[in-house]
Amino acid sequence: MTEPSGASTDKPRRPVVVPVMGLVALTAVGITAILGGLNERPEPPPKALKLGEMLDQGQFDTQVVESKFIVEKAESQFAEDKRYLDVVFKVTNKTDQTVSVGRPPDDKGKGFNFGSTLLKMTPQIKTKFGPDMFVLSKGVTSRQLHPGVQSTVVARYELDAATQPPKQVSYDVGAMELVENPLTGLGNWFLVTEPEPLTKALKEKVVAKITLSVEPQGA
Repeated sequence: MTEPSGASTDKPRRPVVVPVMGLVALTAVGITAILGGLNERPEPPPKALKLGEMLDQGQFDTQVVESKFIVEKAESQFAEDKRYLDVVFKVTNKTDQTVSVGRPPDDKGKGFNFGSTLLKMTPQIKTKFGPDMFVLSKGVTSRQLHPGVQSTVVARYELDAATQPPKQVSYDVGAMELVENPLTGLGNWFLVTEPEPLTKALKEKVVAKITLSVEPQGA
């Protein structure tokens, strides 16, 4: 028996079904490609630094010693007590030149020299004039780190009368690298940087993190 003239012999086509897992896999591959490819491995997390542990910061070898709350009594009835949070380091300048100890970053600037490697402090302690940093030797203070000498360095944060000292503080710590000028052959030390994963904008690289308790005066 023949089919009626003009009748279509094409059968209805079934819709193509893509499994949900397949779509997820394709999406994941696309995202991975955008983020830099399948072969790139994520950077390892920053080192968890312990008190007294040596950290190689390129230009410096550094140990975090302690953090303490200090009260300096007023010298007269017309003055006020001064309250400080001190973080103490042992720092060795590995270059052959004397350098300034520098200053930690704050809301007024990024800091410089050794002080600039303390990239971020948590909680951030805001002071009227910003944090201070000095070298302490036998009760005498200075601002210089001499070559090859392990020095006691104090990062000092003055607290106003209304601010209670935190129970602990944390630092994101960076490192320095020697960058040579190709025109002069001279080198300068700069903070190590790395690109942001998405924007590729350069940011200071965190090489270590440390959390330390704030000890009361006399502890």
